[in-house]
Amino acid sequence: MGEGRTLPTAALAFDSRCTLGESIVWCARERVLWWTDIKGRRIWRGSPEAGSTQWWSTPGRVGSLALCESGRLLLGMEDALYFVDPTRHAAGTGLSCEHLVDVPMEGTAMRINDGRLDRSGNFVFGCINEDPAHARTARFHQYSLGQGLRALDIAPVAIANGIGFDPDGQGMYYCDSLQRSIMHARYDAATATITDARVFALIAGDAEPDGAAVDAAGRVWSAQWGAGQVVRYSAAGEVELRVPVPASQPTCVAFAGDDLGTLYVTSARDGLDAAALHALPASGGVFRAALEGVRGLPEPRFADA
Repeated sequence: MGEGRTLPTAALAFDSRCTLGESIVWCARERVLWWTDIKGRRIWRGSPEAGSTQWWSTPGRVGSLALCESGRLLLGMEDALYFVDPTRHAAGTGLSCEHLVDVPMEGTAMRINDGRLDRSGNFVFGCINEDPAHARTARFHQYSLGQGLRALDIAPVAIANGIGFDPDGQGMYYCDSLQRSIMHARYDAATATITDARVFALIAGDAEPDGAAVDAAGRVWSAQWGAGQVVRYSAAGEVELRVPVPASQPTCVAFAGDDLGTLYVTSARDGLDAAALHALPASGGVFRAALEGVRGLPEPRFADA
């Protein structure tokens, strides 16, 4: 598959030191980034221009979030979806969330994990089986106010991750992190139909594919847990670029800025011992890398009214 070109190491943007930072998204209206600390039970807001952050505590573990047309956030928290407007709460305080719909789970060790809006603004998300045996019982779903919750015909996984969509919205990327392969399938947003699933890329070594994003040219940017890097794949699944991250557990990526040409990467401290944290003290922070000749895609918004 090839090694690809290696870019300069990403720089620390926000020293948030999340236990398990995830699901970063760029809000062009407010020129801020939102992300979640799943195990820290916090939602974070960061301003690249001011270099400042705010956080709010959540009543449960938020696995993923999305922007809404109204300015609110859609949260995938534990075993249900919620609306919330953090800006109506003082920073550093707890959030009151509006319940939307429960998500069926098989077993008590399950929760919502990775999620992203498709190009039509539907929230597509998957779950994780946190039981140590990691049986493949976690499923993927699509949600909208008009159609409600619909299961996607994807084989159950242990850890749903890497959800992203082709620029035209007709293809979906996803993975089971423990299987170390990224999948691609044809995707019909209107009918929530998945067909022609195939292996898009195989991940070498001990790295696990985590959160991902697709740029305007249809290339896939995958955060790779355990490898301290983000890898860019061509539309054909070939490794093109590597962006080193000074954290061994990068978790998710987003394109931000006026030209959507800056890559932001969340990371985790979860499970790292004292020696590992001493070597990489910014683990759990958010990192950035300026990219040349790359443009992300505008983030869709969920129609919440």
